[in-house]
Formats: sequence, structure tokens, C-alpha cells
Amino acid sequence: MKLFPHTRSSRKGEQGQTMTEFALVLPLLAVLLFGVIQFGIVFHQYVTLTDAVRAGARQGAVGRHLESPAAAVEDRVRSSASDLDPLKLEVDVTSTFEQGTDVEVTATYPYTISLFGIPLKEGDLTSTTRERVE
Repeated sequence: MKLFPHTRSSRKGEQGQTMTEFALVLPLLAVLLFGVIQFGIVFHQYVTLTDAVRAGARQGAVGRHLESPAAAVEDRVRSSASDLDPLKLEVDVTSTFEQGTDVEVTATYPYTISLFGIPLKEGDLTSTTRERVE
């Protein structure tokens, strides 16, 4: 009775099988990996957009005494969203900037999820924040 029934010659035949299985699974792993990377990029854009809108709303809440508070809010949003393309970033500021009223800041930024250059999903990321003017 042999202690190890697999001999050296039978293991050599399994090496080809392993390479074939790896070649079949590799494209699936690549698609999964690049999908996760694309999702991470879009999530980063959304977090950056949300943070920029919060910073802009805070500027509007404390900056009613400025000469042009709406322009100051938009400038704050754009400077806080430095990771985003400023030409694609749309900012909307709504307020009378009177004490006790609300300032509402909305920003929109387009996104595209693509794998290997093929766009799968496109749309707009939108974030809105409202704060009371102090």
C-alpha cells in the first residue's frame, strides 16, 4: 500500500489544469477589481461634493455681512472641492441672507462608471445642505 497515491507524474498533469482554471477566473477577477476601483472613485467624488457643500453653507450662515455673500458661498464650495473638475461643478445658492432665514446650497457633479473604457452608468451626483443664517 502506497502512503502517497499521487506520484510526481500525476502532479505534473495538474499544473496544466491549474493554469487553465486561472485563465478562466482571471477576467472575472479583473472586472471585479476594476469595478471596485470605479465605485471608489465615484464615492470619493460624492464625499468631496458633500463636504464642499457643507463648507459653502457654513460660509453663507456666517457671512451675511459680506458684500456678495452668494459669491462667497460659491467660492467656498469651489475651493473646498479642489479634487473635482471646476468646469463640471455646478453650484446653486438660494437665500436672502437675512438673519434667521435659511441658506440652501446645492451642488451637482457628473459621474461616469466605466470598465475598460466602456461606460456602464452615467449620471449626476447632487448634494444639498441648508443652514440658518446667523
